[in-house]
Amino acid sequence: MTVRTVMGWNLRQVMATHGMYQTSELVPLLAERGVHLSREHVYRLVARTPQRLNMEVLAALCDILDCEPNDLLVPTVVEDQTAKTGTGDRGPGIGDLRPIRARVRRPPEDG
Repeated sequence: MTVRTVMGWNLRQVMATHGMYQTSELVPLLAERGVHLSREHVYRLVARTPQRLNMEVLAALCDILDCEPNDLLVPTVVEDQTAKTGTGDRGPGIGDLRPIRARVRRPPEDG
């Protein structure tokens, strides 16, 4: 089992607490702060967790929403379980399996 840290992205929830329910409302507010993003890019920023985030964008979002970066980004520890491959200790091993001799029976000859 491996442990990794996943960042949660709470931009939509923080926007909702400030009464902002449409992603298009962020576009002019970001432009006022010198961050020029397309409407589509802002939608992706709100709807999905970004893989990378520019510090200027994060600072502008915190200024617009009057919040701290830790309100938007929440680290979560996730334990990944290893996939079961079927090679565990369950059942007989390959050395324990022996083929069974087949019996070939011919139909009786009617004649």
